[in-house]
Amino acid sequence: MRAVLRKYDLPYEDRDIINDPNQRQEMIEKSGQMLSPCVEIDGRMLADISGEEVEAYLLANNVVNPTARQADAPTNQPCAHETPQGAPMFFQR
Repeated sequence: MRAVLRKYDLPYEDRDIINDPNQRQEMIEKSGQMLSPCVEIDGRMLADISGEEVEAYLLANNVVNPTARQADAPTNQPCAHETPQGAPMFFQR
């Protein structure tokens, strides 16, 4: 999602919903749910949304104009540091 905002030179503010319970509560109250990421654009909360969905919203609502510029990171997956890490899964027959 950040890559899309950077692609269009849109300012944004990161909020730490993991370590700051007040920020998490504000997200829950505004979005009506607990999933992230969420982004608020011009007072409209978009909940549990991918970068591709944010870009589609921005374009459909004329917040930005189309550009040939490429995003500087993948827009359809979480940042590497946000990807859940766990033990490998093994399946038995």
